[in-house]
Amino acid sequence: MNRISLKCENLEKSFLNKVVFKEVSFELLNGSSVAITGRNGSGKSTLLKVIANLLIPNKGKVVLTNNEEKVVPEKFHFHVGMIAPYINLYDELTALENLEFFYDLKCKKDVNISRNEYLKELLNRVNLYQRRNDQVKNFSSGMKQRMKLAFAVINDPPVLIMDEPRTNLDTEGISIVYKTAEEKKRSGILIIATNEPEDTKLCDTIISIEDYK
Repeated sequence: MNRISLKCENLEKSFLNKVVFKEVSFELLNGSSVAITGRNGSGKSTLLKVIANLLIPNKGKVVLTNNEEKVVPEKFHFHVGMIAPYINLYDELTALENLEFFYDLKCKKDVNISRNEYLKELLNRVNLYQRRNDQVKNFSSGMKQRMKLAFAVINDPPVLIMDEPRTNLDTEGISIVYKTAEEKKRSGILIIATNEPEDTKLCDTIISIEDYK
């Protein structure tokens, strides 16, 4: 198992001179997890985007290491998976076509299993295999959220970021998300942004973004 470390050092983000958060610092290692809480609009999603290198902080830095080798920010996407309501799908493609596209972008080829078999397993994991040939535009919001979970874990990233992961999900969908989160906690790093008490129980540590204004 690879040794993973993710360190946030004095992160600050502002928009139009309005500070969203400042001096956010914490470190996570294999097997550790954190829940980021705070009221709506407080900056939880912004912090997760900074951690995933989707936004650049005004101050501070995120340091990700794999086996003590520093990962350059441009390659974070190979090591970080993210599920979030604002992530877009290709609605005109089928579920399988969506995953084939992202598999070719993000996954190392494994000689022990074909792409088709791997994606079949992944679609079964999120209970969408029977709908694999349907265009995503015809999916319900909950089915799209499960597709986003499949995207997040398609390359088994050591760091899994979940932004409001229960969004639009029924009981079955929530169970799939929680099982995935528990699996990641055992081997990698889990970060969740949420206001749901049940979500925070998945994590060892809770950080309120409100404390960093």
